[in-house]
Amino acid sequence: MPTTGSVDTLTQVELIWTEKKIEHWIRFGEGAGERILDRHRRIVSFAPGSIFAFVRWASNDYGTILSRIDIARAVDPHEPHQTLPFVRPGGDILLTIQGWHKVERVLQIIDAVEALGINPVDVAPNHWRHVHNRLTARHKPRVYTHTRHRAWLKRRRATP
Repeated sequence: MPTTGSVDTLTQVELIWTEKKIEHWIRFGEGAGERILDRHRRIVSFAPGSIFAFVRWASNDYGTILSRIDIARAVDPHEPHQTLPFVRPGGDILLTIQGWHKVERVLQIIDAVEALGINPVDVAPNHWRHVHNRLTARHKPRVYTHTRHRAWLKRRRATP
């Protein structure tokens, strides 16, 4: 991936893969650059405003100890943001879910958006917040539709 923008303005996400122990990966998002650190680690960079989904999974001898997905918007370094492990400087967190059953549900929701022919990075950020809130409250989130997506695109064009 070609790098666009200064390294100082990019959000950097550290991805790790150690078979059957630790896996960090990007489920969706359009990276602005990539740097390989070693056989098990690499850093993917995102330009300010980019939306990405970051999945973390870890296990030990007894099974899964961590399952988590975060959907975040990359921020300008001077913009207010929340901290997020393995993400520098952090991001505007739209969704954060822990526990395999909930993470699996978010992955299914992402798959459903892609089945509509919509790139998840283009989904209204408030939809990811809605999914977070509904799943946290143990309720079923509303389905993202072409009608909702068209409304979001019109709203985005209308606001500077």
